[in-house]
Amino acid sequence: MKKVPVESWIRCGIVLLLWLLFCLWLQSWLGLLVVPFIFDVYITRYIKWTWWKNLKNRTAYSIMGWVDAIVFALVAVYFVNLFFFQNYVIPSSSLEKSLLVGDYLFVSKCSYGARIPRTPLHMPLTQHTLPVFDCKSYLDCVQWDYKRVKGLGEVQLNDIVVFNFPAGDTVAIKVQAEDIYRLDCEYGREFIEHNPAMFGEIVSRPVDMRENYVKRCVGLPGQTLQIKDRIVYLDGEANKEPDNVQYRYYVRVKQAISPDLAHELGISLEDLSYYMPEAKTYCLPLTKATKYALAARKNLVEAIQDVVEEPGGLYPLDKATGWSADNYGPLWIPKKGATIDLTIDNLPFYARCIHSYEGNELYTKKGEIYINGEKATQYTFQMDYYWMMGDNRHNSADSRYWGFVPEDHIVGKPIFVWLSLDPDRNWLNGKLRWRRLFKWVDNIK
Repeated sequence: MKKVPVESWIRCGIVLLLWLLFCLWLQSWLGLLVVPFIFDVYITRYIKWTWWKNLKNRTAYSIMGWVDAIVFALVAVYFVNLFFFQNYVIPSSSLEKSLLVGDYLFVSKCSYGARIPRTPLHMPLTQHTLPVFDCKSYLDCVQWDYKRVKGLGEVQLNDIVVFNFPAGDTVAIKVQAEDIYRLDCEYGREFIEHNPAMFGEIVSRPVDMRENYVKRCVGLPGQTLQIKDRIVYLDGEANKEPDNVQYRYYVRVKQAISPDLAHELGISLEDLSYYMPEAKTYCLPLTKATKYALAARKNLVEAIQDVVEEPGGLYPLDKATGWSADNYGPLWIPKKGATIDLTIDNLPFYARCIHSYEGNELYTKKGEIYINGEKATQYTFQMDYYWMMGDNRHNSADSRYWGFVPEDHIVGKPIFVWLSLDPDRNWLNGKLRWRRLFKWVDNIK
């Protein structure tokens, strides 16, 4: 071995130290397998890592230079995306007007601690489907246990959180936006399976391969949540509503609302499409400020009336509660290590936690509950759970419809909006929302 310059030893030492600290943070010593390769890159150089630099063909040399740079960039981005930060775009209006459709978020995985991949055999930088090929981007033959490295903190009340869709464990490919359990109740699983032209193939997905959702955490583990007349109560105390919370209203008008006025008031063209011309009435989600602004336009608006949400269609689907989206609960949110008495009456609220999220065999027989083949009258939860809701309260598929979010589904915390594009505008007419660029999400209350 040739004499190695001091600078190479210093670089090798710095890289090895950083790598060992990273392994310590992950609490995984499998990373030690990489140490000999790091040592070889800087010191021994037995492996010809840059063999292409000896190519005499200038075209091949140039191509391999680009390939080398691209591969390095992809590995670096994948590494950062997996453990530190991730980009996320708001696809729907469930959090408006706090976060808007077209907001691009910088999501920190360090805030709550990054998850070790549950599905290690997957194509980097894809969620669950390979673009172009339209097939699975992962192999689920290898599944690792849930493990999360230490983060900067824990999920706090009213945090906006990115998480994997809990009811996305099984999806009908052609209607992925629909909750499969809701489809089962509406159509029946047999009908869905026998109509692939309408629903597509039914597939199951590991936790980390499910769709990413973003909502506000309005209930923490161990709290009892109840919604009364639209207000969320936790352990009997009213929780502060977001400043830009929206509810639906019937707005009866003298004439149609123009797109320019809608833009001025912050009403999207999608919302404006819910118009009943025969009654000259819109059904619009409005913030308190927008409601007052519309009501003040006496030459346009005749009346604004609350939309009353009807009972039914909420979580749990297999129990008649008489609850509505505006009057829901009370419901206790499971906490890790807490034990509850299990009854046939409360089982529908916690069955998915016990069976789907914590992996137990669960069934009932002759009015009695069995877990893993043994009769059960109590259950101790293995994970913390959270209650997530959108700020656009009447236009949000959230925990009221599909239940608790387990801790192993938590992805990260949005830090700031780095880009915001208005889907209702073109590039020459205000598509780029300049005022939202680099807006801190924590300042959005």
